[in-house]
Amino acid sequence: MADGSGRAALRTQGRRAAAAFGGRQSSGTRHPLVAVAMVLPLAVLLAVVFGGWEAVITQASSVVGMLGR
Repeated sequence: MADGSGRAALRTQGRRAAAAFGGRQSSGTRHPLVAVAMVLPLAVLLAVVFGGWEAVITQASSVVGMLGR
């Protein structure tokens, strides 16, 4: 019996942790700032590797313009 109650407690703890971190969104969309935070490190890496700072600046200004709408 202890194993069953232990698993139930772990499930409950997992649900609480998921709720604390926002859980899964039902609409399947991310907040725009989260998307920017996910893409920014890759964009910087590619800009350093390929030397495309002007392209990064252009894209960043486009994203900022879209977020401002």
